[in-house]
Amino acid sequence: MIAAALLAVLVAMALVVVRALRGPTTFDRLLAANSIGNGAILVLALFGFLTGRPEFLDLGLTYALLNYVGIFAVLKFFRHGSLGAEAEAEKP
Repeated sequence: MIAAALLAVLVAMALVVVRALRGPTTFDRLLAANSIGNGAILVLALFGFLTGRPEFLDLGLTYALLNYVGIFAVLKFFRHGSLGAEAEAEKP
């Protein structure tokens, strides 16, 4: 049953990769990239559960934190055009 869930997540990730490549807008591609990150977390958790190695769950949690920070960095870049101090200069 876990193997079937792992296969289903991999198929879903393949479809999301297609959306990331074909996305008509940048935000579609960004949402697809975030979905790929979430799918990778699921794959790590399911693979760890399938092989009896709980260390993969820790890797999944670490990857989730990196995915979370990365999405906010990309959104800040889209909004301000920079990740540096120029965005803070806009404060009144």
